[in-house]
Amino acid sequence: MNIRKVTAADLQLGMSMPWNVYGENGDLLVRKGHMIASAQQISALVGQGVYQDYSESDSQPANLPASAIRKLNAAGQQLAALLPLIEQGVAPQDALVRLERIAQLVASAVAVDADVAVASILHHPQGLPYAIRHSLNSAIIAHLLGQARQLAATEVQCLTLAALTMNVGMLSEHQRLQESSQELSAADRAMVLAHCELGVQRLREAGVSDAGWLECVLHHHENEDGSGYPQRRSGAQIAPLARLLALADRYCARVSVRAYRKTMAPNLALRDLLLDANVTVDGNLAPMLIRALGIYPVGTYVRLLNGEVGVVARRGLQSTTPQVETVLCPRSGPLSQTVPRDTRAGVHGIRDALTLAQAAALQAPPLRMEQVWGGRAAA
Repeated sequence: MNIRKVTAADLQLGMSMPWNVYGENGDLLVRKGHMIASAQQISALVGQGVYQDYSESDSQPANLPASAIRKLNAAGQQLAALLPLIEQGVAPQDALVRLERIAQLVASAVAVDADVAVASILHHPQGLPYAIRHSLNSAIIAHLLGQARQLAATEVQCLTLAALTMNVGMLSEHQRLQESSQELSAADRAMVLAHCELGVQRLREAGVSDAGWLECVLHHHENEDGSGYPQRRSGAQIAPLARLLALADRYCARVSVRAYRKTMAPNLALRDLLLDANVTVDGNLAPMLIRALGIYPVGTYVRLLNGEVGVVARRGLQSTTPQVETVLCPRSGPLSQTVPRDTRAGVHGIRDALTLAQAAALQAPPLRMEQVWGGRAAA
């Protein structure tokens, strides 16, 4: 654990404080969870605040168990503070160190509980802007893909860093595009087509020189058949790590809520990628993603044969029979406590998978992750 000075890169308007902030005399200035509401608050905290930093190691306060969600919370808050500065060309001198620290938080979260990390993609938006949340979600999947591919630790880290930074070239416009149901204007289309190259430029300016990292950012929108951008590369012309990043990016985009395209249930997103094999994504990698996540990825809402609605809590012995916790019964309605169900046989078999919106339409209650996954999902 380190005691760190608060800097402008740590804070932004509207963020929820991920730590307690103290004055140098030890007095508590701002409590964890406080919402930053003004530029004056930021200025005051930068001028006199310090905080205890747990991101340097796996250390946690003595009274708190290891939590994948707490690590992802810290990663998201730090990424939200740093990426806009990189996009604006005013990255702090230690930007590279900060990005590596964020990637390590993602790796630590996966190490604590990979199932919780995957479930967080659907159930723990953190109140972050879409551009930040999507990059963090993609980093989780990219990290898991790197492990499934049995890459060296340095390559897994490179892939994770690329996922965290892949859209820095259009960060400020990403939310607007996500919420728009209109066709892209000519100007927006030009911006989208240019964002990979601009992202590489901004990362270079921030001190990133790793060729593999930059190559992933540049080529994560290339397609196997040569129809992608910015260089219309195809097949073996696309770097292996960039192919993995493309897969992670596209899976997370398909399961996210988007105004311009129908949100997919996770199992359907996986099937869609499999159908796209050798067109947009590498045909050898799509099945690997399914093996890594299962047919019903953890966090997926499912409807059982008896009409109950539950959430996939853990992988099962077979990919078609995961462990499920029921949250809604057709007769009694939402449950105050989840009930474990064995999906291997009988009325508790899985009928179909649901999106979050479909589950909500059936009156499934909002999911508290800690209720299903315990302390490893504590915020």
